[in-house]
Amino acid sequence: MNFTLKIWRQENIRAKGRFIVYPVTGISPDCSFLEMLDILNQQLIDKFEKPVCFDHDCREGICGTCSLYINGRPHGPDDGITTCQLHMRRFRDGETITVEPWRARPFPVIKDLVVDRSAFDKIIAAGGFISVSTGGVPDANTIPVPRENAETAMDAAACIGCGACVATCKNASAMLFVAAKVSQFANLPQGRIEAKERVKKMVDEMDKLGFGSCTNTGACEAECPKNISISHIARLNREYLTAKIV
Repeated sequence: MNFTLKIWRQENIRAKGRFIVYPVTGISPDCSFLEMLDILNQQLIDKFEKPVCFDHDCREGICGTCSLYINGRPHGPDDGITTCQLHMRRFRDGETITVEPWRARPFPVIKDLVVDRSAFDKIIAAGGFISVSTGGVPDANTIPVPRENAETAMDAAACIGCGACVATCKNASAMLFVAAKVSQFANLPQGRIEAKERVKKMVDEMDKLGFGSCTNTGACEAECPKNISISHIARLNREYLTAKIV
C-alpha cells in the first residue's frame, strides 16, 4: 500500500510549526500505524533528514502515550483503540493521511507530534493519596464492596490518561479524565475518607491548568479508546457539589 502523509513538524515549543508532506510506499496492510511511522523515519534517516518525533511505549494499548490526531480523529478512524492498535488496512491505498499532535492549550507541543501532558500528572498529584492501610492483599480482599460498585470502579480505572477526551472536546475539557479518576475511588470504601477533599482539589487543579468546561456533547466518550462512560462525569458533579455544600 502507498500513502501520502501530511505530518505536523515543529522544532520546539516556541517555534512555528507547519505541515510537511511525505510519501511512503510498500506498506503492508497488517502494519500498525506506529510501525508505518518507523518505516518513514528510517527512510528519513537514510536521507540524512530529521525523523518525525512521536510518543510511544508499550504499543499494546495500555500506556496511552501514542496520542496522535489522525484525519481529524484522536487515535484515528477506528473505535475503542489507541494509535498503536490502528492498522493500515483501515485506510485506502493511495490515501492522504493527516497526522497532528493533540491541540489543547494545557498540552503544549514539545516537538513535532509530541505534547507535554504533565497537566494530567498535576491533577492526579492534587488528588493525593488514600489513608486507608489494608495491610497485605488478603486483608484488602476482606473489605466488603458491592459488586456493582466494584465493577463501576474498575470501569473508571480503565482510563489510561491518553488525553483523547481533551483533544476531541471543542472546549478542551478534561472532565472525563478527572471524572474517571475520581469515580474509581468514590465507588470504593477505601476512597471515601478523603473523597470530599480529593474531588475539590482535582477540579480546582483542572481549572487552574486551563482546561475548558464540559458542555455534554459526548465527543469524549465517543473517542475514548477505553470507552469510559460520561456517566462518570455525572458522578463527579455530584461528588463536587456535595463536597462544596458540606
